[in-house]
Amino acid sequence: MTWLKNRKANVWLASALLLGGLSLSGCATEQYVDEHIATVNSRVDAVDAKATDAGHRADAAASAAQAAGSAAQAAAADARTANQRLDQLTPRVDGLEQQMATAKKPRG
Repeated sequence: MTWLKNRKANVWLASALLLGGLSLSGCATEQYVDEHIATVNSRVDAVDAKATDAGHRADAAASAAQAAGSAAQAAAADARTANQRLDQLTPRVDGLEQQMATAKKPRG
């Protein structure tokens, strides 16, 4: 029976040593943490650079779209002016055509 008590004590001691060893191995060293933080920081910096670049390109695209909109408005104004001139000339052309039709003498 003493060997059973001895064995029980040895199992408890081994378990305590095992748990103690596992709990100590779970701690991260400062160097390990610094390396991983540096890795994450470099990724964050890369994403930040891409976001900044995308922002600049979006601003440039917005400026180009605004310029295209202004050009389209100017073209629409020019088209309206041309249509107004055409509307003013149409009756004059019709009158001239009528004068030409009545002025023609038949050959004969």
